[in-house]
Amino acid sequence: MGKKTFPAPDLRDKLYRGVWRLMNSTLYRAIPTPFFGPRRALLRLFGARIAATAKPYPGARVWAPRNLVMEADSCIADGVICYNVALISIGANATVSQRAHLCTPSHDHRDPAFPLVAAEIRVCRNAWIAAEVFLGPGVEVGETAVVGARAVVFHTVPPNAVVAGNPARVVGLRYQPNA
Repeated sequence: MGKKTFPAPDLRDKLYRGVWRLMNSTLYRAIPTPFFGPRRALLRLFGARIAATAKPYPGARVWAPRNLVMEADSCIADGVICYNVALISIGANATVSQRAHLCTPSHDHRDPAFPLVAAEIRVCRNAWIAAEVFLGPGVEVGETAVVGARAVVFHTVPPNAVVAGNPARVVGLRYQPNA
């Protein structure tokens, strides 16, 4: 999941995102909360790969649906920002809670041209991203892991780990092995 440099967006990309932004700010948001099916259909129309039981909430903001994968029973809650210049994938039964920010791009500050770089974010199955978490480019949150509220994550979170803080660090295990 290494970082890749991205060129400036072309006209086609700008049009795609402009039409999506219009749909997101009107039709997508207007669909009442319990009606996930029409929101899934709208995201799919713009290229998202969404399972039939995924739950995208109306207040979630997705920058580019074509770079979004949501597996069965996954959830992105109200206020979540998916700034997905690169792919964001949410595994089965994973939850991304209110106002979390999943941010795939950054800039190469070592290059004077300051080019846009981006890397995939992966939230594995049964993981929980708590409220107001920030996940940076290239982060993978392992299976059954928990990222505590307002944590800032720039490195891989091991499976079953509970992480918290800024920067996030392991503070425990979600499931304790039998002693």
